[in-house]
Amino acid sequence: MKTENLLNNYDEAALKHSYYDACSNKDFKKYLDTLDINEEVLMKYTSTLEDSFLEYNNCLNCKGLDKCPNNIKGYQYMPTENKGLLIFSYERCLKQHQADEDNAYKENLELFEMPKNIKEANFKDIYKDDKNRVPIIKYFKDFMSSYFKNENPKGLYLTGSFGSGKTYLIASLFNEMAKKKVKSTLIYFPEFLRSLKASFNSNYSEKFDYIKKSPLLLLDDIGAENCSNWSRDEVLGPILQYRMENNLPTFFTSNLTLEELEKSLAITSSAFDKVKARRIIERIKQLTNTLELVSKNRRES
Repeated sequence: MKTENLLNNYDEAALKHSYYDACSNKDFKKYLDTLDINEEVLMKYTSTLEDSFLEYNNCLNCKGLDKCPNNIKGYQYMPTENKGLLIFSYERCLKQHQADEDNAYKENLELFEMPKNIKEANFKDIYKDDKNRVPIIKYFKDFMSSYFKNENPKGLYLTGSFGSGKTYLIASLFNEMAKKKVKSTLIYFPEFLRSLKASFNSNYSEKFDYIKKSPLLLLDDIGAENCSNWSRDEVLGPILQYRMENNLPTFFTSNLTLEELEKSLAITSSAFDKVKARRIIERIKQLTNTLELVSKNRRES
């Protein structure tokens, strides 16, 4: 028993020595004071507390999340007391918390076959050196004002030259709406049709209904697909009809004018196909206003 007591006394003395030696660092001692934890508890965890202090100090001298040297970027190794024990866990730093808050709106955007960086589109990055964009930006502002007044504003059929930034412009609007908790869906229409056809034996109905009922919808690059009776009459037509009946704002981008799109949707020269194509165009006109964007190819800039 005497030997056991001696060992216990030795261990306790070693803990105290290690603790007080570490506390000779005034910054470390200040850090411990911020924890408001009993010293008898702290001295049992000196080594782990030094690790925690290192990350705490990194956060005090933060040079941005991209340069965070902590073990888990954007997180700090922090102790909490529980019944005389310290439990260490990773907690979000203030900048990571702010970054998460700033990016939370992106959960309100659903992308189908669209580049993920489209979620970064925003008004402040829109090229303002192009006067052709002014009517579109004005339209967006009017749309947002009307939408939040429950005035059922129309969407936009945005036609224009290749690479002029049509998709980015509408994505910037959707991102602004997402920040106000409005959900939207952006789909690259040609690829979406292929994906939808491939899902006949799986989640076809679920995918189709999701698109049809989305509060905001962008059909990107319509007219670039290989149009068929199925894509026109079983996919596009029912989507537009549902959205028209339920006042759901719908947006389109296309390199084709509405007249050119009508010819594309007709597929053949038969009177029957021409009537079908005309019905689609009439639905688009019911759902949207048309604006044209003719600009230099930004993709080559």
